Amino acid sequence: MGVSFPYRDKLAVDFAWNEFTGAVGDSVTVLPIVVAVARLTDLSLALVLVWFGVFQVVWGLYYAAPLSVEPMKALAALVLAESVTAGEALLAGVLLGVVLLGIGRTNSLGRVSRYIGDPVVRGVQFGVALVLLTTGLRLGLGDLRLAGLAVVVALLAVVGRRRNLSALAVLAVGGVVALFHVGIPSPTLPSVGSFALFRTVEFTAPALEAAGAQLAMTVGNAALATSVLLADYFNRDISADELASSMGVMNLVAVPFGGFPMCHGSGGVAGKYAFGARTAGANVVLGVGYVLVALFAVDVVAAFPVAMLGVVLAIIGVQLGRTSLVRAEGYAFVVGVGVVGVVVNLGVAFVVGVGVWVVWEWVGSRGGRD
Repeated sequence: MGVSFPYRDKLAVDFAWNEFTGAVGDSVTVLPIVVAVARLTDLSLALVLVWFGVFQVVWGLYYAAPLSVEPMKALAALVLAESVTAGEALLAGVLLGVVLLGIGRTNSLGRVSRYIGDPVVRGVQFGVALVLLTTGLRLGLGDLRLAGLAVVVALLAVVGRRRNLSALAVLAVGGVVALFHVGIPSPTLPSVGSFALFRTVEFTAPALEAAGAQLAMTVGNAALATSVLLADYFNRDISADELASSMGVMNLVAVPFGGFPMCHGSGGVAGKYAFGARTAGANVVLGVGYVLVALFAVDVVAAFPVAMLGVVLAIIGVQLGRTSLVRAEGYAFVVGVGVVGVVVNLGVAFVVGVGVWVVWEWVGSRGGRD
């Protein structure tokens, strides 16, 4: 049983139990990464969560579908690995906002994406997974007792056939540990201090490289793959160019005012669907939930055990790596791009991968004509 409100295009916004559980399916890919970034940088977690909450509601209602809003994982991984500063990641997010809005408004995503083969996207995705895994292991070694507790919690989730909730389960237990140290938090308004973080950024080579690495994942996963899933799961005809435009808008609006770079994503859509979401009601529920956390749980997050966050990041890295390989064609190419990403950097991996892919396709087309 639940409440249903008629909406446009003969659709409705439902607030049944399945929409609440569906909201959890998307939060699994968001909260651990956002908490880790805020815990290890000067970004305001409260502001970051408020922006996630706002755009969950905005895009869910705008597209009349349980669309995902996620952090840009390549940028987050680089920040957590200390390959780029938080300021450089924010600058990369704004640059991507301009590029994505331009691509979407000119309906040119198809022309751009054909030069970025799926193996390149999967390779960058695999590289991000390796960066998250190695960063998680480094943080976990800081306190082996808490890291061991996190591993036990994750294993219990797996044994209980709740593998997808393992990261969220560790996050919940870590929250209890933090709550034990700080006590019951009091309501607080989001600080605007992090606005200054964006005003002081400068153009740097790492920021441009990070933007390039993220662009590969955004085009392939957040736009093209998400468009396909929305049609498959919810019978919603939302083009990749429309999704590119909405990602551009939310980064240009949110990042200069305390947000972390955001995108859509097939993983979040799949998570929402797997846990029961069928309407934009899941987005409304999750958006309100993020704002409530921003208002009432910031002190708890500030005390969150870093070692347990390390385990969460390692879990996400393993899950992301598995996804990139399961869906990949050309494992050697994917692994090669990923290894270059973690050994050198993701920007170089992206550029090299695109170059090799274009040459490979050109040689293949020449061979077909001969």
